Amino acid sequence: MPPEESRYPLDWLRIADKDLRRAEHLLSIEDAEAAGFFLQQALEKLLKAFLLANGWELRRIHDVEALLNAALEYDETLEPFRSVCQRVTGFYFAERYPILIDSSLTIDDVTISIGESRELIGRLKSNLDQRFGQENPQDQRAPDEHTTVSDSD
Repeated sequence: MPPEESRYPLDWLRIADKDLRRAEHLLSIEDAEAAGFFLQQALEKLLKAFLLANGWELRRIHDVEALLNAALEYDETLEPFRSVCQRVTGFYFAERYPILIDSSLTIDDVTISIGESRELIGRLKSNLDQRFGQENPQDQRAPDEHTTVSDSD
């Protein structure tokens, strides 16, 4: 039985920040597929953090657009980020699953997507900062929230 995942938003934010740094590093060494994968992971975890902060029930889902749809129930102003969420969702599948056609994901594709994601990332982080301030996630959790988060999910 896999360990239970944290339902504490700042745990998800911490991992999202790490995934975004990984994406940027992988771009610097020209690994487009891995950079795209970690960009997808960062957006997935940021959206989950936002949703958890709003009372959403945690689900195993990797579709960033579907997470955006759920987030729109709490903040309709996130709609303009739909196209980047659709594109970035594809990065997950290009890296994780064998597909019959070459994904042809390029450094430019990922660089552009990171650029287009920056405003979404900033808005989600700002919302979480307003809710939680500059808390240290490890210091502020309630005793029943000491569960683990998988880096790969």
